[in-house]
Amino acid sequence: MFGHTRTLQLLRGAISISTLNPETISHLFPKTLNPNFENPKFQWLIRKLSTATSSAGGVWRNPNSISIWRRKKEIGKEGLIVAKELKRLQSNHIRLQRFIQSNVSRLLKSDLVSVLAEFQRQDQVFLSMKLYDVVRKEIWYRPDMFFYRDMLMMLARNKKVEEAKRVWEDLKKEEVLFDQHTFGDIIRAFLDNELPNEAMEIYDEMRQSPDPPLSLPFRVILKGLIPYPELREKIKDDFLELFPGFSVYDPPEDLFDDQDWKTDSE
Repeated sequence: MFGHTRTLQLLRGAISISTLNPETISHLFPKTLNPNFENPKFQWLIRKLSTATSSAGGVWRNPNSISIWRRKKEIGKEGLIVAKELKRLQSNHIRLQRFIQSNVSRLLKSDLVSVLAEFQRQDQVFLSMKLYDVVRKEIWYRPDMFFYRDMLMMLARNKKVEEAKRVWEDLKKEEVLFDQHTFGDIIRAFLDNELPNEAMEIYDEMRQSPDPPLSLPFRVILKGLIPYPELREKIKDDFLELFPGFSVYDPPEDLFDDQDWKTDSE
């Protein structure tokens, strides 16, 4: 398999990501590289490149540039006014929808992003989902890993399973790929909020990802699985198979019995 850095350097010469098919790519590579277009890792590279390329004219964006969903989000005056009004109207769905159509859609990108981030911080699930829908319709919207990560983390904290499933379906349709560390953080969030079934569904997605597995996310997940010993044994087996020679800390079997006894005593 050819090096990732060399591959990206060659693919940057493409006019548009939509033209990156085996026929066009073959002209970009020296024959000595002999890229395997059916290889999942190669397809993953193409999709990773697409997230760094604007769909408007195929303009190359710096892959090291900070996502708008990771930048510091300070709400401007207009955003504060809109946020306050949204919270006031949330019990009246008709008036709320009218306000969203007339005012929220007029917000600047930075204000809309900051208001959504603030609602997520406050665990305002209903309003966050409303702005989630607004953001995805904006002309500047691009599928983004951190956008979906923040939504899923907030929904996990509030144990909103149906909403989380809807968000997951959306990111799958948009072919958003999480890296291994993000997978680990999201799975841990679901485990910490007593949603092991949903966490294991995301774990299955993680195992199917073309992104190479890393040991640290597995350790994060294994720690979150301590209250679920049967599930933990399954993940532990996967970990030891992927990383032979590594060790896993196993807490004492009576750890939670002692905690329950202490709680009852108090």
